[in-house]
Amino acid sequence: MSNRQRSTPRVLVVGAGPAGLTAGIMLARYGISVLVVEKRSQISALPRAVAISTRTMEIVRSWGLEQAVRAGAADVEPCGWVTPTLVSGEGSVIPLGHPTTAEAAGISPTRPAWAPQNHLEPLLLDLLIRHPCADVWFDSELVGLEQDDHAVRARLGNRGARPARELRVDFVIGADGAHSSVRSLAGIAMRGPDDLAEYQSVHFRADLAAVVAERRYGLSVITHPGAAGVLTPKGPGDRWAYAREWRPGQERLDQCSANRLTELIATAVGVPGIAIGIDGVSTFSFAAQLADRYRKGRVFLVGDAAHRMTPRGGTGMNTAIHDAYDLGWKLAWTLRGWAPSALLDSYEAERRPIGEHNVARSGSPNGARQTAAEALPYDLNGRIAHRWVTWDDRLVSTLDLIGVGLTVFCGPDSGELAPPDYAGSDDQLPLVCQVLDDKTANALDIEHSGALVVGPDGRPLLNWPRLPSHPSTKLRSALAATRPQIW
Repeated sequence: MSNRQRSTPRVLVVGAGPAGLTAGIMLARYGISVLVVEKRSQISALPRAVAISTRTMEIVRSWGLEQAVRAGAADVEPCGWVTPTLVSGEGSVIPLGHPTTAEAAGISPTRPAWAPQNHLEPLLLDLLIRHPCADVWFDSELVGLEQDDHAVRARLGNRGARPARELRVDFVIGADGAHSSVRSLAGIAMRGPDDLAEYQSVHFRADLAAVVAERRYGLSVITHPGAAGVLTPKGPGDRWAYAREWRPGQERLDQCSANRLTELIATAVGVPGIAIGIDGVSTFSFAAQLADRYRKGRVFLVGDAAHRMTPRGGTGMNTAIHDAYDLGWKLAWTLRGWAPSALLDSYEAERRPIGEHNVARSGSPNGARQTAAEALPYDLNGRIAHRWVTWDDRLVSTLDLIGVGLTVFCGPDSGELAPPDYAGSDDQLPLVCQVLDDKTANALDIEHSGALVVGPDGRPLLNWPRLPSHPSTKLRSALAATRPQIW
């Protein structure tokens, strides 16, 4: 599947997984022509990651995809259940770093979802190709990369009917996974262990609703000595996975017969003879690695190309999406002329610490077990507080009031000083002012006559005790004088 080429791309994204699709969406939403290439003939059919974090759901919600994502999600709490067998009814709940439904209600307009990657990716792909300035080419492989101070020349090899060709673009984003061609061609090394363990999963179908009953958790850690492992729902129906870390001397799931796999799963479920349909077995090598750098000139790395994580904690896909979201708007601002190129330096400065933390967490044998309070700071990454407010006769979140440029949240006593919404010309950074009520301003730590300036990611950039004087041109001057390296 591919689109016709609509325009000469300014950014080439290599890889059409969650990170690459997110980068493409962000650039296209800002009107930047982007080409996403993928060496496979289609996006992956494997369920892979299932934990979609709070912040990731906030992002897809801002794109209008929340309900579509939830339509393919299992109705579970994002916690673990340690139990001898799934049917036993005996066990204990363990936190996995995600807030429960009740906890999420106080911190976000949405909540985590337990939806498989092969449900999320088609939604992202469909959203991307609906943008008139975005193209997606499958069966296209990056085989060469050269850059200078002005552009990047990328050579794409042909895996299908499309002829091989060379492109000249402003920037390249490597979103092509653990064995990234972009990273290799850019000469960026990875550091850290890549052989921590091997994770094997059996994908199967079984009607386990009556077995699970009210114990609806994101994963069940089975302690039965004959089938120790993890059972995970892979969507709202009868799709499940049974997984475990392989250890030397242990039988390999990818070498077991269908009858043996059925026996293992039935033991883990605790219902002998239960009807089980085996769909396949996949393997995944545990690694906890970080690239030496996230950028080399005009080439950037996101997701698994920049950091490899084990499944522990479910941070891999979410970190990848957040990387791409952050880089996407910063590249767009730069290419639109809204910010100097120095803004791009903040990508690695802000995202690398998150990558380092999540790589270390995933590499720990107990990395999955964290409370929401411990894990959420690395997921939400400093975005402003969520509060429900009435706006234009609608109930919206403070996160919904954030614009594509700078948003100035003003205290209740700054109404006369606050300039009106001001979009500016195409080459001028959009600026929007939102005057908040007293309670909401306090929640965002804004003085009554003050203002908080945030970027499109919701992260605070400036907090003034008193808003600079009207009109908007003066506010722009004050912003430029205060943080000229960004806007």
